Amino acid sequence: MTNVHEEITKHSKAQHEIVKTFLGLEQQRELFIDEAVALAKQNKEFTVEKINRVTTEINKLAQKGIVPLRKLVTSDMVKEYAFRK
Repeated sequence: MTNVHEEITKHSKAQHEIVKTFLGLEQQRELFIDEAVALAKQNKEFTVEKINRVTTEINKLAQKGIVPLRKLVTSDMVKEYAFRK
């Protein structure tokens, strides 16, 4: 019986780590999106490279079925969002 409890605990800890990692990546992604939007509003050059690098990491975690997928971002998406507000 102890073995089952240990396995459940191990599984729960692994899921917790995935969620914790996701939350950190999600926060980074939002920061990078905010930076790109701010630059777009100023008609300055920006890149979506950092956003999509983090998005790819998030989507790798999502393959484990615990966290949601995120869409890759295009420059047009950033511009549209920047000028929609």
